[in-house]
Amino acid sequence: MQLSVTNKGIIRLAAPISLAILIPQLNFLTNTAFLGRLGEHELAVNGLTGVFYLIMSMIGYGLNSGIQAQMARRGGEGDNEGLGKTLTNGMLLGLVSSVALMLLAMWMAPFIFGLSLHDQSHVQSSVNYLYIRVWGLPFLLMVQLMNAFYISTGQSKFLMYGSLAATIVNIVLDYFFIFGKAGFPQMGLNGAAVASVIAEAVYCAVMCGIFYFRKMQKTFPVFTQSTFDFSLARRSLNVSAPLILQYLFSIGGWQVFFIFVEHLGERELAASQILRSVFGAVSVVTWAFASTCNTLVSNVIGQGKQNEVIPVIKKIGKLSLLCTTVICVPLLLFPSAFLSLYRDDAALILLSLPSLKLIVLATLIMSLSTVLFNGVVGTGNTMVNLLIEVACVGVYLVYCYIVIERAKLPLALAWASEFVYWTSLFIISYLYLRSGKWKGKTI
Repeated sequence: MQLSVTNKGIIRLAAPISLAILIPQLNFLTNTAFLGRLGEHELAVNGLTGVFYLIMSMIGYGLNSGIQAQMARRGGEGDNEGLGKTLTNGMLLGLVSSVALMLLAMWMAPFIFGLSLHDQSHVQSSVNYLYIRVWGLPFLLMVQLMNAFYISTGQSKFLMYGSLAATIVNIVLDYFFIFGKAGFPQMGLNGAAVASVIAEAVYCAVMCGIFYFRKMQKTFPVFTQSTFDFSLARRSLNVSAPLILQYLFSIGGWQVFFIFVEHLGERELAASQILRSVFGAVSVVTWAFASTCNTLVSNVIGQGKQNEVIPVIKKIGKLSLLCTTVICVPLLLFPSAFLSLYRDDAALILLSLPSLKLIVLATLIMSLSTVLFNGVVGTGNTMVNLLIEVACVGVYLVYCYIVIERAKLPLALAWASEFVYWTSLFIISYLYLRSGKWKGKTI
C-alpha cells in the first residue's frame, strides 16, 4: 500500500477520481437543465436546497476525509489489519452520524429558511424538498467512506463503477419523476429529490458490493471485533472534527451567499444555480487532484519520507493547474452555448455571462489552493485546516455582506467573492506548508 509519487502514479490515482466526480456532475447538470425547463422558481429553490444538502453531505465528507487520512497512514505502514479495523469503525460511526444529520436537517431547515428568505414560496418549496432529500444521507455517508477506502488503498478505479450506476439511475428517474413519464406521477422539484435518494441507495449497494465481490475482506478484515472501538473512534474524531467544522464554515459561507443573492431577486438566484452547476463541472479535476494530494501526503509520511511531502504537493499542483486550464478554455470561448443548455432564456444567459467568466478564472486559482489545502489535511494537522478555513470564510463573508447585502451590486461582483476566498486559501496554506510546522504529527 506504499503509493507511487511519480507524475504517472499521481495521474493513475487521480484520473479515476476525476471520472467518479465528473459523472455525478453530469447528473447535476442534467438535473439543473430539467428543472430549468420547469421555470426560474424551480431553479432558484434547487439552488438554495442544493447548498443546504451539500452542507449536510460535507459534514460526512469531513468525517470520512479524516478516516481516509488514517487509512492511508495505516496503508503506508503496511498495517492491513489496522486499516480494516479503521474501516469498520468508520462504518458504525457514519451510520450514527447520518441519523443525527437527518434529524438535525429536518429541524433546522424550516427555521433557517423561514428567517432568512424573503419569498415565502421559496421557504415552503425548500422545506418540502429537503424533507425528502435527507433520506439519502445514510447511503451517502457510506459511499463517502467506501470511496475513502478505495482511494487510500490505491484502488480509485472502483469509484467510477458506483458513480456511473448512480448517475444513470438518477438521470432516468429525474426524467420520469420530474415530468411524469413512463407512468410515474409528475412530481416536479420533489421528483428530483426522490430520484436522488434512490440513486444514492444504488451507489451505496454498488460500492459495498465491490468490496465483497473482490473479496477485499480477506486482505482488510472488517467486523472482526465484537464491540465498537471507542478509542479508535475518538482518534478518528480527533482528526475529523476540525475538518467537519471546516466544511461547515466553507459550505455554510456559500449558503449565506445564496441567501444574500435571493434578496437580489429570483432571476439572480436562478442564474446563480446555473453558475453553481458550471463551477462544479469545471472544478472536477481540481477536487480529484486535491483528494490525491491528501492520500499521497499521508502515505509518504507513513513511509517515513517527510522530505518528499513538499515535492509531491508541487507536482500535484502543477498537474492540477494544467488540466484545469485545458477544461476552462472552451468555456471562455463558447460561454453562451454552454449556458443555453440549462435554459433557453436570452435575458438569463446575458445576466449569467459576466459571472461565468469570473468563475472560470477563479477556478484556476482554486486548482492550486485546493491542492495546497489538502496537503495540509494529509499531514494530519486538521486543527490548522480549521483555523485556515475560518480565516478565509471570514474574509469571504465580509466581502459578500458589503457587496451583495449592503451595496446590492451586480451579480458578477457577487461571484467575484470566489477570487477573494481562493486567493486567501492559497496564501495561508502555502505559508503554513513552507513553515514546516506540520512535521512530526501522528494520527
